[in-house]
Amino acid sequence: MKITDIKCYPVWATNRNQLILKIESDEGFYGWGEAGVSGRELAVEGAVKHYREFLIGKDPMCIGALWQELYRSQYFEGGRILTGAISAIDIALHDLVARKLNVPVYQLLGGAHRDKVPCFVTSGTLSGPDVVKDATRLRDDGWQAIRFSPGHPDTGGDATLFEPRESIALTAEWMTKVRAALGQGPVLGIDYHHRLNVAETASFCQMMPPGTLDFLEEPIRDECPDAYAALRQMTPIPFAIGEEFSSKWAFLPYVERGLTNFARVDVCNVGGLTEAMKVAGWCEAHYIDMMPHNPLGPISTAAHVHFGAAVPNFSWLEVRSREFVFDTELFPEQLKQDGPFFPLPDGPGLGVEFNEDAAREGFRFWEAPHLHRHDGSYTNW
Repeated sequence: MKITDIKCYPVWATNRNQLILKIESDEGFYGWGEAGVSGRELAVEGAVKHYREFLIGKDPMCIGALWQELYRSQYFEGGRILTGAISAIDIALHDLVARKLNVPVYQLLGGAHRDKVPCFVTSGTLSGPDVVKDATRLRDDGWQAIRFSPGHPDTGGDATLFEPRESIALTAEWMTKVRAALGQGPVLGIDYHHRLNVAETASFCQMMPPGTLDFLEEPIRDECPDAYAALRQMTPIPFAIGEEFSSKWAFLPYVERGLTNFARVDVCNVGGLTEAMKVAGWCEAHYIDMMPHNPLGPISTAAHVHFGAAVPNFSWLEVRSREFVFDTELFPEQLKQDGPFFPLPDGPGLGVEFNEDAAREGFRFWEAPHLHRHDGSYTNW
């Protein structure tokens, strides 16, 4: 079997773009992949075009060897754009090969460890009583792992204003109230989306009673492991880190030095299923559970469900909402969520189909918010 074509579809899907990739073969089998570098899809598409030139004619069954060739085929290897492209290609190869063998993708990864993949859902913003009501409803609906977004005082209509110290005071207040309302049963966490520095994060953690938070996700940026090491000495709250990592090497200090407790691996950015499985095995040896970041398209979600089925050390998969159903015109077949779980699919491949004809409207330029502080300086989104 030979690869005959690789096609990219940077397409607007609901509220942002997705980069969908298709690999075709001379035997009629094909596979779908997705890259997770939101907001820079055209750059990833450019990388795919380079890779396409030498992938045509290759055997798609040689997934591991092709990963090595993709990664090592340039002097300036690695980086999020290149590994985003590699991720999409790797996921599509797994889908294609699983279709040929008439098995679900998780069978290529060693088979299933569980019958269904548990998920966590994101509730509201920690800024008022509505978040307590919403979190209570989620708990009553069976969700046992709930994440929240940080609050912020009124910005006067400026949606791009973010002042860290103002945010942590309000957020800690309502996080404490949510825990008091829900009790100690549910797992509660917050994603600060790397908007804080070390001192701000430490202050935030100290504002809440012990036992309030079960995990703190990405409070600071990941470029400096020593910063996380310093923060680790200031708080006992478990960290969830890794959604920005684009290789197993990026995970190295966080795993070996015990700087994360939940690995937020992103199959669509880290290098696909091939690389994610290596990270999972490494984390297993250090008693770290996988808690994948999900760029939230149906192909990404399916890839993470198969990954979650195939690794023993798994906590929860990120999902968009209480019931994940994406654009059915673009994705006429997609995995079905059952409340806080995804039942394992039993059909061949990922279990997702993409409508190429419906994608012709294509790409729209989209930018993540460019946040600023009161003094006009920029800060992280």
